[in-house]
Amino acid sequence: MTASAADAPSGAKPHWAARIENVKNEAVSRALSGVGWELRIKPFTGFGRSGAVRVIARVLWARPSAPADYHDQPVWDMRSMARRGWRNFVSQVAPGRSVRIEIAGQVFHERTNRAGILDVTVPAALEPGVHIARLRTSAVNEVTAKVFVPSPDEQFGVVSDIDDTVMVTLLPRPALAFWNAFVIPQTSRRAVPGMAMLYQRILRQHPEAPFVYLSTGAWNVFPVLRRFLYKNGYPDAPLLLTDWGPTNTGLFRSGSDHKVQALESLAREFPQVKWLLIGDDGQHDPAIYSEFARRHPGSVAAIAIRELSDSEQVLSSGLRHRAAIGERSAEGIVTVSGPDGHSLLHALRSEDVLA
Repeated sequence: MTASAADAPSGAKPHWAARIENVKNEAVSRALSGVGWELRIKPFTGFGRSGAVRVIARVLWARPSAPADYHDQPVWDMRSMARRGWRNFVSQVAPGRSVRIEIAGQVFHERTNRAGILDVTVPAALEPGVHIARLRTSAVNEVTAKVFVPSPDEQFGVVSDIDDTVMVTLLPRPALAFWNAFVIPQTSRRAVPGMAMLYQRILRQHPEAPFVYLSTGAWNVFPVLRRFLYKNGYPDAPLLLTDWGPTNTGLFRSGSDHKVQALESLAREFPQVKWLLIGDDGQHDPAIYSEFARRHPGSVAAIAIRELSDSEQVLSSGLRHRAAIGERSAEGIVTVSGPDGHSLLHALRSEDVLA
């Protein structure tokens, strides 16, 4: 079982805000069940290695007339891109619900956490490639989820931030975060120039490499992010996001802790892989990546930081990080920086990180 930020440590008393949210979710779930609403599953893209895979999904309530894939609209359906962001946050989660997982002929039964999220690692012997997991809460409520298994011989991988790294969001400022998440249409988001080209170039050189998008964004915006990545030519890869709202340890979730824990998990799951860590200097990516490299120098190929423009930096209120091409840490990890994907590609090629 993969620990979730929404779950409390063993023996710990949940934060008061989490206790209130738990009561609300249980009460609303009972009310919706009482009027005939049914469970529906929103699957996310999983990943893993040959002996174990991580399956991620969210269980939500929907009207009985809603089809099984109600929360799983095709990525190429761009009609929903014009919706305001707040619509992604109004679905009611279903905590503590049992989900049947079938993959590679094996069946597992797991439960969602307090946020309605299923995030589990199950033993499954799978060949490298894309596999399909079948998730169901009942015989008439079944969806499929993709699971990526990279080659065990691949020793290079990519971890990429999303906000202000591949997509211009100016997320750190709370007011702007609210505006970007809840108000503006999904079509208003802009891609960072050259980043999709950089990522496609990396995958052409390492077609079987593990590739993960790691963001402090909430699982609620997964459909938005996935469509944005598809629309702008980014590789299709798993996203690791966070729960929205209070956690069992505080009133607000910690985006930095989420990234730190996710990186530690990747280092354990893929000990042979050296990761190219890509982020921006508008949040805490430079510090998080540098600290990870200090703890796990053998797990880092290089660090690439997208530099925000002066206006972006002022709005984001982040900490400026200017890394010269070829700057190396005490552990010998090279860090490069640049304003877009084109400059980062040039810098990574100059340092022989990429061919």
